[in-house]
Amino acid sequence: MSAAVLERPVSEAQARLEAHLRETIEWHFSPETGCPFWLDWAKQAGFDPRKEIGSLADLKRFPHFDDNWLRDEPNERWVPRAYAGRPYHVFETGGTTGMPKQRLSWEDHRIDYSEFSKTLDDAYFPRGATWLMLGPTGPRRLRLAIEHLANVRGGSCFHVDLDPRWVVKLLGKQDVETANRYKDHVIDQAVTILKNRTVNCLFTTPKLLEALGERINVPGAGIKGVFCGGTSMTPQMVRFLSEEVLENKARFVPTYGNTLMGLACSRPLEPADKWSATYYAPQPRAVLRVVEPKDTTRDVPYGQYGRVELTTLTKELFMPRFLERDEAIRREPCALYPWDGVGDVRPFGALEKKVVEGVY
Repeated sequence: MSAAVLERPVSEAQARLEAHLRETIEWHFSPETGCPFWLDWAKQAGFDPRKEIGSLADLKRFPHFDDNWLRDEPNERWVPRAYAGRPYHVFETGGTTGMPKQRLSWEDHRIDYSEFSKTLDDAYFPRGATWLMLGPTGPRRLRLAIEHLANVRGGSCFHVDLDPRWVVKLLGKQDVETANRYKDHVIDQAVTILKNRTVNCLFTTPKLLEALGERINVPGAGIKGVFCGGTSMTPQMVRFLSEEVLENKARFVPTYGNTLMGLACSRPLEPADKWSATYYAPQPRAVLRVVEPKDTTRDVPYGQYGRVELTTLTKELFMPRFLERDEAIRREPCALYPWDGVGDVRPFGALEKKVVEGVY
């Protein structure tokens, strides 16, 4: 679709985003509804965001969000006053040693995956089908989110326990043999479930899907749709998983997401994409920019690599200008998602240094 045809949808999406931004700022910086962390921050910064933040460009008045705040601040500091007294989930992200980052959640993980459910094709992700969740469990929100996704679609979900921190620690020590034994242990459990239960839908990571395909014929085991998430998914990997592992018989749906953002959907692949996946943030609840690493106030031109910057805008979490550990190509808006996308996501600095990705 031409830029001229997209002009109106892009403008309308931008207007919705900025209206949502103003509502979110009002919520988080109002003494009645805001959380102690942001209310105290505003006092120390000496300005009232409710009066001075009216557009996405104005967010540059905030510093980059420091993820150490999620490690060091007590959880209670992140509870909006409007949610006082309500029990919350504690989800963790990242880290193999020391204190992990923690994010509180009440409903965001359900909302994110209910919205994602609307993008799935019922022919490949049948209503009422049983799912298998083969990926990071434990304190990560994926454990509950994938089960919620299955439930929203009228089905249930099996799970295989997996601790990605242990894998990263082993690979960091170059103990590849033990890491492979652990991977085999995890795949053994998945194969057992698929052989003894009827499962049609699968969530997993690219590396685990490849390993599963080495053990069994995945579509032959009854899988019709695979929702796949991971940091790096090169065009070569997307093509291999779609054509070789799934034999073009099961639908492959790549996504880019994390505990702090939610889930960025991919637009349907077309021949012109040459297997390169492009992801779009769940606006207006989250915004992705691809910025110049040395001047993060500037977006890179379309078609060029830059660092991924995330802003999360929900009632549960306001997280401005967080610099992800990823880099990506800035991609144009599309008809389905009329805002900027990110393509060929990979760890930041992947070409200059060795990056340990574990099971992802």
